[in-house]
Amino acid sequence: MGVIVYSVLVAFLISILQGPLFIPILHKLKFGQNIREEGPESHKKKAGTPTMGGIIFITTAIVTMLIMHDNINSNSIFVFVTFLAFALIGLLDDMLKIIHKKNEGLTAKQKFLLQFIVSIALSCYACKSFGTDIFIPFLKITWTCNPIIYVLFVTIFLVAVTNAVNLTDGLDGLASSVTILVMTFFGVVSFSWHQYSVSVFCGIVVGTLLGFLKYNSFPAQIFMGDTGSLGLGGAVAAVAIVLKLPLLVIIVGGIYLMETLSVILQVASFKLTGKRIFKMAPIHHHFEKLGWHETKVVSVFSIATVILCLISFLSLI
Repeated sequence: MGVIVYSVLVAFLISILQGPLFIPILHKLKFGQNIREEGPESHKKKAGTPTMGGIIFITTAIVTMLIMHDNINSNSIFVFVTFLAFALIGLLDDMLKIIHKKNEGLTAKQKFLLQFIVSIALSCYACKSFGTDIFIPFLKITWTCNPIIYVLFVTIFLVAVTNAVNLTDGLDGLASSVTILVMTFFGVVSFSWHQYSVSVFCGIVVGTLLGFLKYNSFPAQIFMGDTGSLGLGGAVAAVAIVLKLPLLVIIVGGIYLMETLSVILQVASFKLTGKRIFKMAPIHHHFEKLGWHETKVVSVFSIATVILCLISFLSLI
C-alpha cells in the first residue's frame, strides 16, 4: 500500500510544480483555447486560456513511472502505452486547433481513423496477453469470448471510452474530478486483486490530476485539451481491460456514459424531429442553461460518481 501512496504523492508533486513553469510558456506561445461559437455565452471569456495541459499528464506519467520502475510490469506498461497513444492523437488535434486558430483540429473521420488503428493494435495485444475473459458485474460470472468478438468489442470499447471522456471535458475541473474518482476506484480494486503494478499506475493518474486540478478548477488557468482527455480515456479503458472489467465502466463511468448519450440523443432527435431534447449537449451544458453554475455541475457530477463507485464495489462482492 505504501508504494501506491508514494506513486500518488510523487505524481502530485511533479504535476503541481509544472503549472507555474508550463502555463506562462503556453501564454507566450499563444497556445490558447478557441471557444466554439455555439457554446454557452459564459464560456466566451475563456477564449485564450492555455490548452494542451495534457502534456503535464504525459511528462508526469513518464517521470513517475521511471521513479517507480521497480513496481512496473507488462500490465502497467500496456496501460501506459494506451494512455500515451491516445494522448498523442489528442496532441495532434490540439496542435492543429492552435494552428488553425479555430476550435477545429482533426476532422471527425481523421480522429476516428487514428483511434481505430490504435485500438485494433491494442485490442489484438490484449487478446493475446490477457486472454478473452470479461467479468459480468452483479452476476459475478466470467464470460470467455471468442477471440474475434473480443477484439471487436475491445476496439469499440477503447474508442467509445476515450471519446466519452473527451465529451466530459467541457467545464473547468469536470473531467479531472470525475476521473480522479474513477481511477481511485480502479486503484482500490486492482490493489485488492493483487494487480499492484496497475494500482501504481492508477495512483500516478490520480496524483497527476490532483496536481493539475489546482490549475484546472474554476476559474481554470489551463485546460487539458484533447491531449489530456483522450489520454485519460485511454487510461481508464486500458485499466478496465487489464482487470477484465470493461462492462463495469458503464456503471463507474456513468457520467461519461450520460455525456455521450446526451449527444447521441440530441443529434438523433434533431435529425428525426427537428426538435432538441436538451437545451444544449453534452448534458453539462444543459444544466448550465438551466442556471447552474459550473462549480455546481462539477460538484453534483462528482457526487454522482462517488455513488456510482460505491454501487460498482457492490457489484464485485
